[in-house]
Amino acid sequence: MTVISKVKQTLAGLQSAQATLKLYEAQSQNEETIRVYQEMLDTTDGIVKDLENRIKALEYEEPQYKGL
Repeated sequence: MTVISKVKQTLAGLQSAQATLKLYEAQSQNEETIRVYQEMLDTTDGIVKDLENRIKALEYEEPQYKGL
């Protein structure tokens, strides 16, 4: 498995976790719980952006990985 494949797999897993967090947030009624979910979503958004930028850099450095 190539590095870019691992990074993309990590990104997909994190995006799946975000979807779950959003679902739990929507179902929550407790203000504190909702706040915690929002904080987790904010944190993971930053990580997602970093991973997306890393993928772009890898594709630029190694054009053969583009579209994998």
